[in-house]
Amino acid sequence: MNKVAAITTDDAVPGPSAAEIALLASVFVIAACGLVYELAAGTLASYLLGDSVLQFSTIIGTYLFAMGVGSWLSRYLERQLAAQFLRIELLVGVIGGLMPAILFLANAVAPSPFRGLLYGLVLLVGVLVGLEIPLVMRLLRRQYALKDLVSQVLTFDYLGALGVSIAFPLLLLPQLGLIRTSLVFGMMNIAVAGWALWLFRGELRLLRSHVVATLACFALLLFAFFNADRITRFSEDRYYADNVIYAASSPYQRIVVTQRRAGDDGSVRLWLNGNLQFHARDEYRYHESLVHPLLASLKPRRVLVLGGGDGMAVREILRHQSVAEVTLVDLDPEITRLFMAQPLLMRLNGDALHSPKVQVINADAFQWLQAMLDDPATQPFDAIVIDFPDPSNYSLGKLYTTSFYQLVEQNLAASGQMVVQTTSPLHARKSYWTVVATLEAVGLTTAPYHALVPSFGEWGFVIAGRRPYVLPETFPDGLRFVNTSSLPLLFDFPPDMARVPAEQNRLSNQALVTTFEQEWGAVGSDY
Repeated sequence: MNKVAAITTDDAVPGPSAAEIALLASVFVIAACGLVYELAAGTLASYLLGDSVLQFSTIIGTYLFAMGVGSWLSRYLERQLAAQFLRIELLVGVIGGLMPAILFLANAVAPSPFRGLLYGLVLLVGVLVGLEIPLVMRLLRRQYALKDLVSQVLTFDYLGALGVSIAFPLLLLPQLGLIRTSLVFGMMNIAVAGWALWLFRGELRLLRSHVVATLACFALLLFAFFNADRITRFSEDRYYADNVIYAASSPYQRIVVTQRRAGDDGSVRLWLNGNLQFHARDEYRYHESLVHPLLASLKPRRVLVLGGGDGMAVREILRHQSVAEVTLVDLDPEITRLFMAQPLLMRLNGDALHSPKVQVINADAFQWLQAMLDDPATQPFDAIVIDFPDPSNYSLGKLYTTSFYQLVEQNLAASGQMVVQTTSPLHARKSYWTVVATLEAVGLTTAPYHALVPSFGEWGFVIAGRRPYVLPETFPDGLRFVNTSSLPLLFDFPPDMARVPAEQNRLSNQALVTTFEQEWGAVGSDY
């Protein structure tokens, strides 16, 4: 990812020394570290600001621009290049390594200036990273002709970037977490500075000061590494207000479970990337409304659940005696593992995910549905329950498109129907009716309805299928919210939630994501 500043040619001198070989190896580490800081900033921005595509795009653009500025500024570094390189490595290691920790703390203590601090740090780290490679090339240029120098440096640079781009989502983030990952690579930058200190010790002035600075920087990052859990707990306790009882970073999202008081199951909340997914005190209203109006009408045998890895919807589905098979498809194995292993959460979902009727599959729903169509042995489903997070970014928005609903429809039995959780028709009115219009665009008949869930406000759902929806005459015993007398009221929309014109959401336009962001952004600024 690093850009190379303009350099001048010198006569090549054969036989690179150990110092030059070590510096070439350092290019690999430098490139890896620089990319980690870029990925960490983009990941953190998507966790805390939402819309991962937008955040990664702007972070990468800002970072690359800053690297270009750094490369341009490198022309003004003319003396004591080894000392300059050492100082820059120390600054990159400390600032880049501590960046996620600083941002987590800032978001918890003073969230208002968070965005400015985020992009300020990205600019600073980018400028410093942009200075690194030009300095390495100037230190090496006496040993290589221009063509060899560029090829050598860029080879190691790109190899380092490749290694990290694969390791970051698959290994580093799940195993170390965001804060520790950046700190580890910050210490690697400090190690490169230490290596440069040894290699160029003969030409460095104030050698003792450089040694002390290097050791102090390394000690600072090491101290932060061993206290990373405290930093995370402090930040998340301040951010979420309640006690954090579980937190993890999967390749897909930041998962946090909070509880106000120990032993109070009703105070448990699940957050994904800082967005509330359920509150245990009223989640029954949401999940009863999502599941029972459809299943009580159809009395299905085979049910598919897309999303809903917490098992709450599955808990409600298993109340229906007609159900013999439930297939749950959720992208994130960390979510399903958590709700199958943590006793508190298993109590909340009634240990539904361990039922012999339930099959849990961790896969991308879009790809899984397509694969089902390609399998001649596939049997269609009588009912499909779609319980994805709101379309706050393009990776989620694709699950609300005509292309996706066509796949869902093709996996339905002839008399089958689906139900979709569909954001708030009060606070995100146009977004809600965009989903309805999108379902109708693929030829489905829709039955929109809504329910009051105190933690979320008025919340919307849509039943869709090839035939009109029929209200059920009975419901399973033990329900606390949905019943036959109040159900017709859920399908009535008052004027402030009534249908408005909305375009269908396609993969090619993703209009829903933009509309959703505008509507919920306006809600946040008004409350």
